[in-house]
Amino acid sequence: MRISEMKKPLEQNIGYFLKWMVISSLIGCVGGLIGGFFAKCVLWVTEFRMENNWTLYLMPAAGLAIIWLYHMFHEEKNRGTNMVIEAVSSNHQVSPATGPLIFISTVLTHFVGGSSGREGAALQIGGSLGSLAGRLIRLDDEDRRVAVMCGMSAVFAALFGTPVAAGIFSLEVASVGVLYYAALLPCLFAAFLGAGISGWMGVEAEHYHIFNMPEFNLGGAVYVVLLGILCTLVSIGFCMLLHQSEKFYKKKLPNPYIRILAASALFIAITLLSGTRDYNGSSVHLIEAAMEGHVRYEAFLLKAVFTAVALGAGFKGGEIVPTLCVGATFGCAVGKVAGVSPSFSAACGMVALFAGVTNCPVSTLIIALELFGEEGLSFFALIIGITFVLSGYYGLYGSQRFAYSKIRPEFIDRKSN
Repeated sequence: MRISEMKKPLEQNIGYFLKWMVISSLIGCVGGLIGGFFAKCVLWVTEFRMENNWTLYLMPAAGLAIIWLYHMFHEEKNRGTNMVIEAVSSNHQVSPATGPLIFISTVLTHFVGGSSGREGAALQIGGSLGSLAGRLIRLDDEDRRVAVMCGMSAVFAALFGTPVAAGIFSLEVASVGVLYYAALLPCLFAAFLGAGISGWMGVEAEHYHIFNMPEFNLGGAVYVVLLGILCTLVSIGFCMLLHQSEKFYKKKLPNPYIRILAASALFIAITLLSGTRDYNGSSVHLIEAAMEGHVRYEAFLLKAVFTAVALGAGFKGGEIVPTLCVGATFGCAVGKVAGVSPSFSAACGMVALFAGVTNCPVSTLIIALELFGEEGLSFFALIIGITFVLSGYYGLYGSQRFAYSKIRPEFIDRKSN
């Protein structure tokens, strides 16, 4: 091979590096600022809600406002995170209104206590930002997809404080079995900048301490295998509950305004019947309680029901933090029954549920290390593998595609259940 021919790929790689260092840095900075501001808004309304229980009774008004906003911007058919995933795996566009709408709607949902998270909203805000950047810079379709993934990574990292996991998750979530390696470096650039800027704004990264970590031996491995099997059943059940609740609402109450009012009434009723506000909002405090071994045995089931009631009807936010909450509370309950460290079991439950509902094992392992440290690496890897395989083709996102089979080295190209 001639020296001139060898230089051409090198020049292309240098050009790619410089080009995406600039673009991803811009997206990362803007994403970090937006993500940091969004996190501050959600935190403020959450604190206000927890000090003023009457905000729960504003749920019907908040719900009507959310439906009206999407109607005013002609986004009634906006599919949220599924639309963003389709923008990565195909030529679908993320509408410019997606980011502002999900921002406002999520803040409203948290203000009244709707059971939802933030990270699903982060993916939509980031995807909308990346898509807008792609149009402004006039990127082609392939580069626009990379820009969308950069935006997802930046805002996700800004909210959660896990930049490596955020950078990988955007590559992994769209097509299971295929990683978009061309976007690896840009997404990591954007994620680290997003996390750094939001941290500068005072948004604290999530981190949990595991108490009484067992040794990785035969007994510990067997326990994690059994816990993984149980968590798989919970992850499948949670996915089915969320999907079926949405279908049930739309079938029985086709009018979105009536639907959101009915769901608000139901949510208020079950909150009052439960006698606690623990299942309102993101329930991050429940995750913290689970890590300390202090949650009720039925907490995981109640959190799942509250989330399905709210999100299925049209309240906004995301499913990821509720997923982590369900996993933590379930793992803690199993640990208390089995006489194994509830804190350790809660951490394993969080990791297992995240892998089961997102079908992203690599991202899950990284997020486990960023949340809990490397001490439990062997346990985390084992339970992730178990839940990923046994959960089959169930998932939170209907637009997620399985490029390859989970049990055979063959191309299948199917959507999640």
